[in-house]
Amino acid sequence: MEHTSRQYERELRELKDKILLLGGTVELMIASSMRALLGRDSETARGVIASDPRVDEAELEIDHLCISLLALRQPAASDLRFITTALKIVTDLERIGDSTVNIAERAIELNEQPPLKPYIDVPRMASTAAGMVHQALDAFVNRNPDEAREVLAMDEGVDRLYVQIFRELLTYMIEDPKSTTRALGITFIAKYLERIADHATNIAQMVIFLCEGQDVRHSPAGRSPASGT
Repeated sequence: MEHTSRQYERELRELKDKILLLGGTVELMIASSMRALLGRDSETARGVIASDPRVDEAELEIDHLCISLLALRQPAASDLRFITTALKIVTDLERIGDSTVNIAERAIELNEQPPLKPYIDVPRMASTAAGMVHQALDAFVNRNPDEAREVLAMDEGVDRLYVQIFRELLTYMIEDPKSTTRALGITFIAKYLERIADHATNIAQMVIFLCEGQDVRHSPAGRSPASGT
């Protein structure tokens, strides 16, 4: 539907731009939290934590803009789907930000102790999760449901890495109880990364809804084809 109001068009563009700006912020927070962990850089970790209020503020701004558009413009069809999708996507982006803060907090704790082991699978897991967030946002920008479905397929790899990391760290704790605190800290970080991937999956599912009007969250179409779950 062509918009007859230029102001309405500007508001829709503003909404899209705000979501992309927030997405870029949380992507940077993911990268910074991992740099803080891998480089044992607690100052960078504190910077991630300090970024969280800006994410919360951006979430509120986007929420208010969406509510204003719904109340004043009474959008229909694809515009209505776009705005309702934006409301859901911004919640997942804010929670991704929360997860990066949790990673940063655990990184500070781990940096104060001797390294338990070289990080191998955690960076791989972080790279995949960050890639999922980036691709889900690209799918949103391009309104590309096929790109969104690729994100759903990537989630299975993150889940496998989490199980692998958990089992390895459990072995460390059994063999050396003194390593328990450090092993648990790394386990928590892996769990936060798994949650980031889940939020990226949620965004991808909403992009499919935006493009096709199909809610795939609780259907086989919204699950990873590799796992079937």
